[in-house]
Amino acid sequence: MQKFFKISEVSKLLDLVDSKSKKPANHIIRFWGKNFKEIKPVLINKRRYYTEKQIQIIRLIKFMLKDKGMTINGVKNILKDKIN
Repeated sequence: MQKFFKISEVSKLLDLVDSKSKKPANHIIRFWGKNFKEIKPVLINKRRYYTEKQIQIIRLIKFMLKDKGMTINGVKNILKDKIN
């Protein structure tokens, strides 16, 4: 049985939390979901749910964008090469 995580749980797992309000920054994951075809949440009752594999991909995207300072297009090219 595959476990699904709500978008707010994913935000907290990846430390994507607003520093002032301490609320999960779900908008970042939604934005990345629009830009990276590798992130495809399961929609149940109009809510996004993510698998552990998807969380690993989001973690990799976060690392490359936030820690390495790469561009979205640069990350897309790396993910495309990695898949092929």
